Parts: sequence; C-alpha cells; structure tokens
Amino acid sequence: MGKDSRKISSVYIASDSRLSWGSTKKYDYGRKVFAFQNSPDILGYCGDVLYPTIILTQIMEMDKDGILFPYQSTNRERVDILFREITHRFDTYPTQVAMKNSLEIIHISRQSEIDFICFVYKWTKSKGWTKAEQQIPETSDKVIILGSGKDEFFNRYLEYYRGNNGKTSRALFQCLCHTLLKMHDPQCGGSPQLVGLYNRYNGKNFGVIYDNKSYFLGREIVIENSLNKIEWRNEFFERCDGSLKKILGGAQRQPDELRP
Repeated sequence: MGKDSRKISSVYIASDSRLSWGSTKKYDYGRKVFAFQNSPDILGYCGDVLYPTIILTQIMEMDKDGILFPYQSTNRERVDILFREITHRFDTYPTQVAMKNSLEIIHISRQSEIDFICFVYKWTKSKGWTKAEQQIPETSDKVIILGSGKDEFFNRYLEYYRGNNGKTSRALFQCLCHTLLKMHDPQCGGSPQLVGLYNRYNGKNFGVIYDNKSYFLGREIVIENSLNKIEWRNEFFERCDGSLKKILGGAQRQPDELRP
C-alpha cells in the first residue's frame, strides 16, 4: 500500500491474483481486494482462500444494499462492525479441514478527509482471531506488506527505496508489477489488482493494464465494452484509457528506472 505525500490524499491496497493449492495447483484470476460502494473503506486479504471468498462477498453485498453500516458511522465504528461480521459464527466453520494455517484481512477506513486508519484482522490456529491497528506513516510510504511473497517484494522494493522515486505510491505499484514478472514463489502470480481510497468519496476499484492486457480485480477483460466507466492504471501507475491501453492525454508520465 502507498500513501501520497504532504497530507494523506490517497491510500491503496494492491495484490496479485493467484489462488493456489499446494505448490502445483493454481488459478490466476481470483479476487483479493474490495472497495465499498457506500462508505470510505477498502479491504484485501491473504492466506486462506475459501473463508474470505465467502464472507467478504456477503459483506460487500450488505454494503451495496445499505445494510452493513449505520448512517454516518465513524471509521472506528465501522472497524468494530466489520470485525464482528467477519468473525460472527466462525465457530461453526470447519477450520481443521477447510482452513490453512492463517488468514489476514486488511481494512483501511477514512473519517472526514484526513483521518485514515488501518487495521489487520488475523486468524491463526494457535491464537484464533486478533485485531490490531497498523500505524500509517506520516510521509508517503508503504503501510504494511503481507502474504507469502512479501520477502521477494521487499527485497526488490529496496531498489526502489534507494532511487529518486522511492516511498511513493507509484514506486510501490511498479515494484509489485515487476516483482510478479519475476516471482519465484509459486503461490504468487497472475495480474496485479488495485483498490484505493482518496481523501474524498468512497472506495474505488481500478482497472489494471498489465502485460498489454486489461484486468479488473484479477479477471482478464475480453469484451472491451464501456471500459472507461472506471479509472485505469498501467504498470507505471499512469492513468490510462482502458480501451486503447494508452496513457490519457494530459496524464502525468511516471518514471520507472527499474523496469526489466
């Protein structure tokens, strides 16, 4: 995730799209990030696949129909509600046969235009569910790196960090894209996917142009119809035309000295 400089103007969650079973079975089109339509909240997950796919899909439908959060609820109230929804009736879920060793769900929420908070809801077999606040840095930088590929990502990010554009949202997203191109971890792969939260408006889904193909939340878009109803970014984090796969006229070009 990244945060723009000066005051917080935007925060993002980015992920790969691979769902894996062991070291050989994989599906490269899974959704791992979520943006709320009716509140300034975004989510992402890593670890176990089945449970978050079930519960987060239900939660997003509750949000869409306006029955998840009370009107004018604060960001910390929404954190409590979301954690309760995620863990409610989890005691009936067959964790011994259906869960991997751990699951992490990251939640970023905003109150007013500047009060962003980040929480990680984590389940492990030894400790069960925990909820921990993650400090958002005062300068533009990553907030937290999760998942099995975090070491590969971080090692590559050190190259960006030492460059002229380190500690920016674009550097973090470029690093993710380029890490995926050379990823060794068999549990990571597929296209990048991206959601964001600006200092105004609710959660936002982005389309991603990656390897000259168009993806939306992990899914490759084959029928290119009305693509520009959403905002598109390429591997450089440049704003693009979703149909033409080219940078928009007037959009700022982003430097990337490390592209392979």
